[in-house]
Amino acid sequence: MKFIRYFFYIALNWNLRIAWHLLQQEIKGEKKYGINTTGADELQSLEKQDIDIEHATIYMPSPYGLLEWAFQKVDMGSYKHIVDIGSGKGRALCVAAHFGATKLTGVDFSKSFCQKAIENLSLTKQKFPNLQYSIFTNDAFYFSIPPDVDCIFLFNPFDDVIMSGVLENIEISLQKNARPITIIYFNPLQQHLFLSAGYRQIFHTKKLKYLEAIILKK
Repeated sequence: MKFIRYFFYIALNWNLRIAWHLLQQEIKGEKKYGINTTGADELQSLEKQDIDIEHATIYMPSPYGLLEWAFQKVDMGSYKHIVDIGSGKGRALCVAAHFGATKLTGVDFSKSFCQKAIENLSLTKQKFPNLQYSIFTNDAFYFSIPPDVDCIFLFNPFDDVIMSGVLENIEISLQKNARPITIIYFNPLQQHLFLSAGYRQIFHTKKLKYLEAIILKK
């Protein structure tokens, strides 16, 4: 049933071609990585819980194909600490573990999403016993970037208001502890903020009009 709902949501909001393409990825990816993260447009349920979603985008997990593309472009095992801001049910973090990541942190404002992320990461840890992970229920605008974070993942989780705050938090962390940092950014609607702040784009892909990702470094 979850795959059917996902398919019709994508078909209605984008088109049938993309919906069919992503549906195949969803079924294959959930089985391949042994997690349960499929879903779409679940923010309305959060609004009913009096959670402020004014600056949030819809919940939709990162396409498996884009995750595998991005994680093959960089050496995930070389990063000390990877943070997913707007981590949802933890898909990107779980897939990152399969590509060599060992220390992961997720941040999301939904307590229910965070609980599901913990469940999925617990399943992933069974395959990778050395995996360290933390999930925080927090507003991204107020989340302080830990001093050892050198890779941040984003899937267009919010508008430019929150993204400006996130970028400021990243810059504060870098000022306190200078280091190279990588930004993996899907559906990069606010990429101009990063480019204006001195980040440089090293990889880019775009498929079927809407499936876009960039990788930035500073």
